[in-house]
Amino acid sequence: MRFLPIVVPRELLVDFGPKEVTRVPNSIGLDEFDRLFTQFQHTAWRLETRRRYASDEVTDTYAQFLPGESVDWEGRDAQWCAERREQTALGKRFERVRIVDNPPTPGQLYLLDNARRNSAVGEDIRQLWRADAERLQLPGEDFWIFDSRLVARLDFGEADNLVDVELITEPVEVNRYAQVRDAAGHYAVPYETFAAGLAATE
Repeated sequence: MRFLPIVVPRELLVDFGPKEVTRVPNSIGLDEFDRLFTQFQHTAWRLETRRRYASDEVTDTYAQFLPGESVDWEGRDAQWCAERREQTALGKRFERVRIVDNPPTPGQLYLLDNARRNSAVGEDIRQLWRADAERLQLPGEDFWIFDSRLVARLDFGEADNLVDVELITEPVEVNRYAQVRDAAGHYAVPYETFAAGLAATE
């Protein structure tokens, strides 16, 4: 009897083979992270959990929004907007669920206003009260999941700046994040509905 050798692709060994007891993070640079937004095929979905993002607070639009002025999003971040429009024109979907405290923080209110800009370029933006997120036992971490097969977990420092992006490809871990996406997406509401409800309580 002859035995034929079986060649196992390296990717399967990495993702399905025995894992180290201590998991070694696979960090990527910001340029590689940016490329993920054009390389994915179908869906890019994000969970936003933080009460503030330091990068927002240094923008002209944040300075305009904070004292209560109406923000004019027209022409802002033109390159970013053009890329989003180009990708959505190819049939790709960008979706976000943003966790909101009660009452919302200034940073969360800013992002609620910012949703007008994001939705105009093709993103689907939804909000979820933090109490509901806790009831659903959603994690308190920000991440993107691409095509249900790759996760980019965003790590923030004490000053609320993005300090690291960790790439996760292990199927069991990716599936855990996909379950978070499904639960959050089911209970979150469109930003317009959320904003209208918030205004009605003021």
